[in-house]
Amino acid sequence: MQKIALSSFSTAPEPPACPPQAVVVMGVSGSGKSTVGDMLAQRHRWVFVEGDAFHSEQNHAKMRTGIPLDDEDRHAWLEALGQELVRHAADGVVLSCSALKRAYRQRLRAHVPDLAFIWLEVGRDAAQQRVAGRGASHFFPATLIDSQFAALEPPLDEAGLLHLDSEQALDQILDSASDWLQRRPHASR
Repeated sequence: MQKIALSSFSTAPEPPACPPQAVVVMGVSGSGKSTVGDMLAQRHRWVFVEGDAFHSEQNHAKMRTGIPLDDEDRHAWLEALGQELVRHAADGVVLSCSALKRAYRQRLRAHVPDLAFIWLEVGRDAAQQRVAGRGASHFFPATLIDSQFAALEPPLDEAGLLHLDSEQALDQILDSASDWLQRRPHASR
């Protein structure tokens, strides 16, 4: 007897397709940006770019030893991420990137002017717990959490930004982000 998934009989209409666009899911380490970014990209059949994969080995080594990155360390990294956004923007792309400072976000916007940002705000204790739960093999130790919060320039007054509480249920975060992206309030008119 052949088994058929119940979902194949669903009569619920498919949500309207979200137009391809470039999106950055940002926040401090432990905010959930990689998880949310990957799932958001899957939901819309867009490319997902894991920002941490573009750090140099020197940057990874520096963080492994508990030394926070500075602006100079992030310069080439942000340039490479901007190029990835341009490369995939027409098909839809979600980038996970801390984008802690306004200057970093402006550098990314220089590559894609209508770039959307989704800021996942998380409390220090929750971020600390999440990062500590990654295990010792991860390049980013929990001891660097305070440096992330110290560097963060909250993007509260920036256009093209959705601010979400990352301690909400994942489905709620994804639904809120998708609804906002569907409306494209960040796009040029």
